[in-house]
Amino acid sequence: MTGQRYASTRVLPWRNRQRVRLLTERLVVINVEDAARSTKLLAQTTLRNFLGTRTLAEMLSSRDAISMQMQAALDEATDPWGVKVERVEIKDVRLPIQLQRAMAAEAEAARAAGAKIIAAEGEQLASRALADAADVIATSPCAIQLRYLQTLNSISSEKNNTIIFPFPTELIAKFIQSAAA
Repeated sequence: MTGQRYASTRVLPWRNRQRVRLLTERLVVINVEDAARSTKLLAQTTLRNFLGTRTLAEMLSSRDAISMQMQAALDEATDPWGVKVERVEIKDVRLPIQLQRAMAAEAEAARAAGAKIIAAEGEQLASRALADAADVIATSPCAIQLRYLQTLNSISSEKNNTIIFPFPTELIAKFIQSAAA
């Protein structure tokens, strides 16, 4: 994913006291006007900051490590308030529909680019094989005549209405020599 690192997530509710614990109620009352709201906003901001710097693959593969880093950052910020964040979990990562479409378009473009590269490599190999065949034919005058007869044979074996006018290769050689002179 190139440059697109957005995620909206579900933040766990404040009311579940198992996740956040007030260490010293006096500190909470003195340092923070609304501890629940402040902690929730800090958690949302921290979540956006942490997930915004990671790709989707990193988010999905290392949720536990991200959760531990977030908990450490939240603890550091809430300790002066007298609030202890006991547990941080990233349960669900939801991507907006627009971002999903952008990622799908990016993946399709990457697949198309890969297909073009494979096709170009195939054409390159085919052109090298044709150049090698031309070198072989150039060294043997009979080789071009055999190739000519082989082509006539393959055309005549098909059931079609193709009319073939055999043209001697010696005449073609004379035309080429006279054009070069």
